[in-house]
Amino acid sequence: MRAAAAASFHLAPATNPAHPRGSTTDSCSLKPAPTAQPPRLRSLARRAPLVCASLGISHDKGSDISDPNVVGQNDLLIVGPGVLGRIVAEKWQKEHPGCKVYGQTASKNHHSELTDLGIIPSLKGTTIHQKVPHVIFCAPPSSSDDYPGDVRLAASNWSGEGSFLFTSSTALYDCSDNSMCNEDCSSVPIGRSPRTDVLLKVENVVLEAGGCVLRLAGLYKIDRGAHVFWLRKGTLDTRPDHIINQIHYEDAASLAVAIMKKRLRSRIFLGCDNKPLSRQEIMDAVNKSGKFDTKFEGFTGTDGPLGKRMENSKTRAEIGWEPKYPSFTEFLGISS
Repeated sequence: MRAAAAASFHLAPATNPAHPRGSTTDSCSLKPAPTAQPPRLRSLARRAPLVCASLGISHDKGSDISDPNVVGQNDLLIVGPGVLGRIVAEKWQKEHPGCKVYGQTASKNHHSELTDLGIIPSLKGTTIHQKVPHVIFCAPPSSSDDYPGDVRLAASNWSGEGSFLFTSSTALYDCSDNSMCNEDCSSVPIGRSPRTDVLLKVENVVLEAGGCVLRLAGLYKIDRGAHVFWLRKGTLDTRPDHIINQIHYEDAASLAVAIMKKRLRSRIFLGCDNKPLSRQEIMDAVNKSGKFDTKFEGFTGTDGPLGKRMENSKTRAEIGWEPKYPSFTEFLGISS
């Protein structure tokens, strides 16, 4: 039995639930990597506007950072070092003592926090004079006016030697009505919605660059996730039996690190805990746990899709990974 990280959680001002990221391709199966990566990287760099020859994004934004040391073979650039990116940084630093971790952000608001975490912060548009061997893109679409362009720029900062990983979303697997869905399930088609179309383009950019995609289920921790959003609402006019797939932030980060260490090329992986729960089961667990001061009242809707049941045994077998928190209920400490 696993206990949650905090004994009690006090609700703060409302925030939106964790933003799913992702896109789609014609197939979400685990595909063999193409071999000729350097020409693709050069091609992507040529297509990106105002891209510097090294780790820069733009000549007319940001500043110029010169590191006196040669970039190390385990150095990492995190584009969008938010909650997930910071946990990735911590785990990567433990795996690779002495490495440098760069964090690229849209503003300077949290740069002092990143510095305290041992992350070298910079803005979009900052030039670091050497490309890095490892890049992970964690920034959500909501923070960008040109999401595919931002990913192309991130790809141009990758040396091609280690790994390039984009965190995507399981929302892009085309199944519903409680259907089982795994790595071999097809993706939603182009044209279904502007949101999924943008994400489709981003995944294609990553795969063309030789990078990998990690499609993540709903991220959560004690004070973030769908359960927090619903708890603040009290009641929601949505069906209680809709299926939700989740993964703890720590597990998403550990899976991302494990994938990057494999140095694979042009692959799509799936991140989930293999324990899908209905909305009602999630909030029953929240109420039962005793870790929150507020009780959820209920779901009142009867219409809408039933969702899907995600399963990622292929990813686990290939990467050699298992989650620390096998389910949301075990995270809350109410089941073995």
